[in-house]
Amino acid sequence: MLPSSIQNLIDEFSKLPGVGPKSAARLTFYLLTKPKADISRLGQAVLDLGNNLKYCEECFNISESDLCLVCQNEQRNRSAVMIVEEPLDVIALEKSLSFNGVYHVLGGVISPINGVGPEDLRINQLLLRVQAGKIKEIIMATNPNLEGEATATYIKDRIGKLGLDLSITRIARGLPVGGDLEYADEVTLKRSIEGRREY
Repeated sequence: MLPSSIQNLIDEFSKLPGVGPKSAARLTFYLLTKPKADISRLGQAVLDLGNNLKYCEECFNISESDLCLVCQNEQRNRSAVMIVEEPLDVIALEKSLSFNGVYHVLGGVISPINGVGPEDLRINQLLLRVQAGKIKEIIMATNPNLEGEATATYIKDRIGKLGLDLSITRIARGLPVGGDLEYADEVTLKRSIEGRREY
């Protein structure tokens, strides 16, 4: 019913996370209203996406050079390393403007059901960084779900076996700002109470 070029683009948009067939069709028909120059820029941006990108040699964040912008910044506190699952987590934490250390991007979490084991993550690279002796604090910032907790526990145990003098902490979890107690689940409330501090 649709020309193949339109249907092909709808099909490709539908493969993106969070984009269903209706949203894909809306995006496609929206693009049909735009000038060819705008469509060409979008197409070129998609084509260029992977060409200039690599992983940072130190933290494994996405970068256009050997070191990402965070690792290049000499003002960062290199003695504090925050462990995150994906590059998107680095972006979220950087937007908070609350952390001046550096990161280590694991590239996922341990998930046996999905066939992901510790050897599939960048845990060994983290251990090499820790063994260099310049790190004083490891901050676990994996997601507060089963896989994130299992990954954080595994890393904590592996670092603990190294017998080094460093602190291992976990980011706090609990109620979001603006949230209502009545809508919070039991686990969130429990962690909020456990993580309470002086007022």
